[in-house]
Amino acid sequence: MKKPRIAVLGATGVVGREILKITDELGVEFESIRFLSSAKSAGSTLNFQGKDYTVEEAVPEIFDDVDIVMASAGGSTSKYFAPEIVKRGAMIIDNSSAFRMEADVPLVIAGVNDEDLKLHKGIVANPNCSTSQLMLVLEPLKKYGIKTLIVSTYQSVSGAGLAAINELREDTEARLSGKAFENKCFKKPISFNIIPQIDVFCENGYTKEEMKVVNETRKILHLDENTKISCTAARVPVFRGHSEAVDIEFNENVSPDEVREILKNAYGVKVIDNPDNYEYPTTRDADGVNPVFVGRIRKNLAFNNGVSLWCVADNLRIGAALNTVRICQKVTEWGLYRGR
Repeated sequence: MKKPRIAVLGATGVVGREILKITDELGVEFESIRFLSSAKSAGSTLNFQGKDYTVEEAVPEIFDDVDIVMASAGGSTSKYFAPEIVKRGAMIIDNSSAFRMEADVPLVIAGVNDEDLKLHKGIVANPNCSTSQLMLVLEPLKKYGIKTLIVSTYQSVSGAGLAAINELREDTEARLSGKAFENKCFKKPISFNIIPQIDVFCENGYTKEEMKVVNETRKILHLDENTKISCTAARVPVFRGHSEAVDIEFNENVSPDEVREILKNAYGVKVIDNPDNYEYPTTRDADGVNPVFVGRIRKNLAFNNGVSLWCVADNLRIGAALNTVRICQKVTEWGLYRGR
């Protein structure tokens, strides 16, 4: 099978640019690569591997000459283009929430549930950023039987895009200088603040972001419906990197030392856990690198067979771009695209 012809949809966005960077870093092989965007950004130039490429406007016909599309262009764009991509024999690895909970669409974290890729019918969904880092931690622990999972996320503004990054910077500068500032991306001021809302509220009082963690975790790990999962998601004034406090109740007894040893040998995970020397992961540790960092591993005082831990990751990488590129590599390795 020939090397794939690749396209990046949403190439000029924050995640799209990260996809370019990681595609280069991981040495992804391709016959050709194209960078696509809306008409607004079409015609601009992107430099990739020392070569300038003209960004093209995404139109259905362009996918006639593409095998794999790595997409980070928003849900409405994905819903429009995905059927066109599939109809033309290509496949899409989609970063939006448009298809994640569709029964016939694999929701995949590379290194966690790769086998689900074999079930794809042209669309593979990339999970929510806060779910993504959590899965690499939970997958090697799943053998003890996850009975109850409680997650609290502390999510950076980059998860809401470039406008949110700019809002944090401008709001901070305004507050420090005593000037008025009107927040637009968030319901509350983000500078020097924590906002206990990400996305809209659902009828059950949880936000859509929180329910994504609940539902996506269950789907990716193939957990029983009886597994109890709860999440609280908050936006924090950090530019890049999501943090999570995770409490797990297992069906079987497992000690913090055992969990620590398992995670030290787990794919995509790095343990920093020596609190006596103030060694534990923060978002600065994760900025611009691939591992999910774990620390503060300890016995949970509320559960009989419980462990609590803290995990941190670069949300633009493992939460979006890195997993997209890793899926592309796996699809290529296994020949799960049409080829010619």
